[in-house]
Parts: sequence; structure tokens; C-alpha cells
Amino acid sequence: MLNAARARSLDLADLKGGTFSITNVGMIGGEAATPIINYPESAILATMKIADRARVENGRVKVKMTLPLCLSFDHRVIDGAEAGRFMNDLKKFIEDEPSLAAALNAGA
Repeated sequence: MLNAARARSLDLADLKGGTFSITNVGMIGGEAATPIINYPESAILATMKIADRARVENGRVKVKMTLPLCLSFDHRVIDGAEAGRFMNDLKKFIEDEPSLAAALNAGA
């Protein structure tokens, strides 16, 4: 949880120069959202509430912890197939902890 004493308001300058942003709708309990792209960005990813949900696997219903994601992107800048590949890659990283840790450590 964010410590309100350390939180500060963002200035317009804090938002300039970005091309992609992430919003955490799940932090306030959101289970669905359609994120709106902030100009001049070309895409925004919304993360929803992590929760147990029913999923069908091999013809059987199982309860699995899931993290719904929603990507909005500008089709004038990003091809839909590329956006789909990005989401598939992101899903693989999230589901495979060693890959995610390696990717995070490589960027550090």
C-alpha cells in the first residue's frame, strides 16, 4: 500500500516524453477497465485485480489465480499483430517466474 505521507502529485512534466504507460486498476479492486491512451503515448496497459477465478483446463474447471490485463494502443502507430505478440510474451514472462526474474535482472 502506498504511504500517503511519501506520495506526491504528478506534474505535467512527469508525464512528458513517454510512449507507454501502465495503470494499476487492481489496486482499487477493479476487475475490468478500458484504459485511455494519454497523448503523445502510443499505448497503455491496465492491470486488474489479482484473484482466484474459475478456468477450464483439459475439460475440467479449476480455480486459478489470475491477473487480467488490458492493452489499449494506437493502431496508427502499432500493428495489432505486434500488440498481440507483446501480450503473449508478457503472459509467458508472468507465468514463468525464472524467465521474469532473468528479464528483470538483465535490465538492472
